[in-house]
Amino acid sequence: MFRVVKARYEKGVLKLLEPVELREGEEVVVRLETYEDRVRRLRKYRGVLGKASKEEIEELLLEAEFERL
Repeated sequence: MFRVVKARYEKGVLKLLEPVELREGEEVVVRLETYEDRVRRLRKYRGVLGKASKEEIEELLLEAEFERL
């Protein structure tokens, strides 16, 4: 499973802003990106992929990143 989840950094801890289905002790890969950086990165693909929605572009970017791991 992979999915994008927003989080907020408070007092040295990342707090997820939506529930996730993880087992106790399960390890995950975390990629940190500010909202501003994400918007800037998505803008450079505007028009390149034709009429793709923001969600479709985000999904393609995530797939490409995970294939590099």
